Amino acid sequence: MTSIPNVFTQDELGWTPWLEPLAESELTERHWTGLVDASRSKSPYFMLLAHDPEVLEARTKADKDIFYNPNGGLPRAERELSATATSRHNGCIFCASVHSRFASTHSKRRDDVQRLLDEGIGADLGERWNAVKDAAVALTDTPISFGPDNIAKLRAAGLDDFEITDVISASAFFNWANRLMLSLGEPLPANAA
Repeated sequence: MTSIPNVFTQDELGWTPWLEPLAESELTERHWTGLVDASRSKSPYFMLLAHDPEVLEARTKADKDIFYNPNGGLPRAERELSATATSRHNGCIFCASVHSRFASTHSKRRDDVQRLLDEGIGADLGERWNAVKDAAVALTDTPISFGPDNIAKLRAAGLDDFEITDVISASAFFNWANRLMLSLGEPLPANAA
């Protein structure tokens, strides 16, 4: 029996769905369009979402615009920090592993990212990263606790309105993504996927 990872890590993890994903042999042109990137056919998560290809396509295009758009706004590292803080707060070990690796890669602040995973949302990451992390957590709280105090803290840390919008977009997207991932399956050790 494979043990389910129960510690937040930057290591690569696998993920297994509880519902049957599509097989690559079942994909039609409509499904390939929905995947956006053909390489996603190797992912059980995306092959599960491919049951509804139009929703998957919309989801993937929103994801790419929020995280990969190079036209101003928040640096990629801090978009990934938002996703990591959201995932850490929601308890999504798989998503936290993926986006903490991206945050470390793009920021070169691996130790700070690991501190967030190890210590949780109370970790001290410095003024700017604390403002981003705290905003992500406030957006993740149920009921939401995000408000003018978070905006003031982000502005005081040097973020402009476009960057603040990116914090909100990345965190909001990952609140949805975490809940979807946590509802559809569970993480596995990388070698068990």
